[in-house]
Amino acid sequence: MNPKKVAKDTAKVLQSYLTYQAVRIIINQLSETNPNQSIWLSQYSADNKIQDGEAYLQGLMLEHKDLVIRILIVREHLAHEILDFLPEMVSYGIRESNVDHRRQLLERLTRSQSTSSSNHEPEILGSELDINESSE
Repeated sequence: MNPKKVAKDTAKVLQSYLTYQAVRIIINQLSETNPNQSIWLSQYSADNKIQDGEAYLQGLMLEHKDLVIRILIVREHLAHEILDFLPEMVSYGIRESNVDHRRQLLERLTRSQSTSSSNHEPEILGSELDINESSE
């Protein structure tokens, strides 16, 4: 495992996600101020893969330079807003999620063990009944 590569890949995913969020914000803003452009951007986003934020922006640059500038400004603002508490939130979220998943796993394991033990108990009880009946 190469931590720098994982960090670089994570940063790219986060950057694309912030692009997506910026586009959503701008579509909402445009729906109030310029409904036609809002519809156009919504359709463009549906037709073009926004999962890769950089490729999305490159394509949009050929169509609407003004929207690209707006997306870049909003994306940068979002990044500054969240980056201060993001590391702590991610660490906390992963710890809590891991505890929850481990608890669920333990519950399933204990449930399956108790189910398999209870399946064997009637056989034991049944065979003891047969022995008791035959001795009478």
